[in-house]
Parts: sequence; structure tokens; C-alpha cells
Amino acid sequence: MRDHPTAVTTGPPGQGQPRRAALAAWIGSALEYYDFFIYGTAAALVFGKIFFPDSDPAAGTLLALATFGVGYLARPVGAFVLGHVGDRFGRKKVLVFTVMLMGAATFLVGCLPTYAQVGLPAPVLLVLLRLAQGFSAGGEQAGANSMTLEHAPADRRAYYTSFTLNGTQAGQILATAIFLPVAALPDDQLLSWGWRVPFWLSAVVMVVAYVIRQKLAETPVFEQEAAQGTVAELPLAVLFRDHWADVLRVMVAAVIASVSTIFTVYALSYAVNTMELEKTPMLWVGVLANAAALVALPLFGGLADRIGRKPVFIGGSLGCAVLMFAYLWAISEGDYPIIFLVGILMFGVVHSATGGVWPAFYGEMFSARVRLSGTAIGTQIGFAIAGFAPSIAGAIAGDGPDAWLGVSIITAVLCLVNVAAVATGRETYKVPTEQLGTRPTAPSPAPAAAEPA
Repeated sequence: MRDHPTAVTTGPPGQGQPRRAALAAWIGSALEYYDFFIYGTAAALVFGKIFFPDSDPAAGTLLALATFGVGYLARPVGAFVLGHVGDRFGRKKVLVFTVMLMGAATFLVGCLPTYAQVGLPAPVLLVLLRLAQGFSAGGEQAGANSMTLEHAPADRRAYYTSFTLNGTQAGQILATAIFLPVAALPDDQLLSWGWRVPFWLSAVVMVVAYVIRQKLAETPVFEQEAAQGTVAELPLAVLFRDHWADVLRVMVAAVIASVSTIFTVYALSYAVNTMELEKTPMLWVGVLANAAALVALPLFGGLADRIGRKPVFIGGSLGCAVLMFAYLWAISEGDYPIIFLVGILMFGVVHSATGGVWPAFYGEMFSARVRLSGTAIGTQIGFAIAGFAPSIAGAIAGDGPDAWLGVSIITAVLCLVNVAAVATGRETYKVPTEQLGTRPTAPSPAPAAAEPA
């Protein structure tokens, strides 16, 4: 049985501040995911050489990509812990904590000794800091999504929540842009000190993010629950009693994030390390694709507010399944114009149809009492699978020039899994905010007409 709104004498939640909440979510996500994705870029370009030098080049790259995936193992743990905190004590506490932990862990990665300096402790410390990053990310997006959704007007929830993912794309742009001049350094400078600079910049990221999020107001929805005493003392118990099917659906649907990790990590490694393409133009593909996504995400969010979440989400997933073949094939051919064209179209435009919708679609499956927990746990387990997609795909398909076909097939299968999960979900774009996560109430039958005397 689902949660039903508690009968109270007070009115509905007060008027929210959707623009301020969306801006705060955008800035926080941009700063948070700058940290997260500079690790992915470094894993593809540098870490195999400085942390795993005893391996052959192909194995070293595979191990480095695996450390990128390790961060996704900690995401579900962070989702359970931070989801409980956010639903029990408020969304704001989670958002302040996540940027502080992410910033500190990322700065310390830049301070690590290399394998040549200290041996085995170097990769061990690298993995531990990656786990801290993953724990932080486990509560970041769900917290930002819950904050924005609960501030937004009912008919524009997808539009406003799309700015959380918009900030994520901005963080990827910043991460890649920072690596452009770094990657252009001579190899001896890149491998000695150059790779550390983007990680050290997280000290600035951490301070700015803390100031911004410390000024956030709690959501009217949570404040009303706190005032009424209806906040769940054990949100996870309520979640798995009443919303277990929704958690499962979000978990399966969230494997669509594999498109992002394959594009961001595997394709870059395949292009540079296997096909020996130039690093700089491949990094620019990511920058331009993410720039296109900044425009496309809110447009698709707005479209989902008009025609529904499911058609937009499913269309984006199917498009990604097809276009990944074209993108990886273009890399295998070394055709830069086609690489740029298809990369921007797939990741910048088509993939944005999924990213512009899922923050609202997932959050709308849950009642306010368990929204942060449900969104965090469901997405982060799915993201954990997606985080290992680059290393799994590379291991299955091999490291030769023809590996693109096997990786494309694996990505397409994951996209179809997402389509099945989304297609069987409830359409929520016309459901009032206070009724989200509850069973639809059938209209009461009209009273029977009185028989004539």
C-alpha cells in the first residue's frame, strides 16, 4: 500500500522559488561533476601510465578505467546513507555535505604520489579517494532533483528539474576544457605535474559550492512535513514497503547512463589509445556535445511538460541505441568531420532527450516522504552498472580496431532495457505534485437516482 497524504488542517505547501532552486542545483551540479569527470578524463589519458606502469599499455588502460568504475560502487552506499539523511533531516543538509566531500577527495587525488614513487600504496589511495567521490555523488543528483522538483510549479516540473542535468553537462564542459591545455603539454610535463592541476582546482570548487549551497532554502514540501510531524523516522523502511517496484523501475531505467560513460570514457580511450587519434580534437568533441546539451536539455524538459515524460524519454533512448554505432564506427575510420557531427548529434541532442526528462520522471514516482531515498537508491544502482560499462565493454569487445561493433551492440542492448522500464511506468506529467507517489484515486460513482414514489 502506498503512502497517502496525511489529513491536516493546514493548507498546501507555500509558494516555492523554482528559479532560485534550479539555479542553485545547476551551479552545484556543475561544480560537483567537474570534480567527478576530470577523474574520468585522467583515467582515460594518464592514470594507466602513472599508477599501473607494470602492466602492458592495454592492461594499464583497462585498470585505469576500472578505477573510474569503482566510484560507482560507492554510489549506492552513498544513496542509502544520504537518501535517509535527506528524507529525515532535509534536502539542504545533503547538498552541502556532498560538495564538501567531493571537493576534498578530488583535491587529494592531485596530491597523490605515483606508483614509481611509493609503489602499491599509490593505486590503493587512488581507489579510496575514488570511493569517496562515488559516495558523494550518490546523494548529489537526487538531492538537487528533489529540491528543484518540490519548488517547481506542477506544470513545469520537467523543465526546472532539467537544470540539474544541465549543470552536470556544464561540469563536463569545464572538466574537459581544463584538460585541453593540460593534454597539450609534452608527455614528461603531463605525467609529472600537469595532470595534477585540474584536481588542485577543486579547492576553489569546494569553497564556491559551499557558499552557494549554504544559502539554499529548504523546500516548502519538506518544511510542511516537518511542521506537521509527518517526516518518516525510517524513510528506507517506508520506501521498500510502499515503493519497491518504483525503486526497481528506476534502477533498470538508469542504465541509460551507460551512453554517457561509453561516450565520455570508453570512446575517448578507444580513439586515443587504440586508434591513435589526436587527444585535442577528441576532447573538443566532448566540449561541443555538452555545449549543445546545455540548450537541448531544457527544451526537452519543456517538451515533456507538454506531451508527457515517456515519449520523449523513449525516443531519446532509441536514438542513442542507433547513433552509438555511427559514432564508434567514425572513430574506427578516423573520420574527424563525421566524429564531430555524430558525436554532437548523439550526445549533445538525442541523449539530452533522456537527461531532460529523467530527473522529473524518476522523482515523480515517489511521495515526498521518500523521494530523495527512492531517487538516489534507484539511480545509483543503475549508475553503478553504467560506471563499469566502459571496462566491461572493453573487456568483452577487446582492444582492437574492430572493437567498436561489440561495444555498440552492448550499448544498444542497455538502451533497449531502459526503453522497457520506461514504457511500463506510470505517466506523471499531469499528476498534481501533492499526489505524486500515490495511487490514482478513482472518481466516486454518481449516486443512483431515486425511484419514483
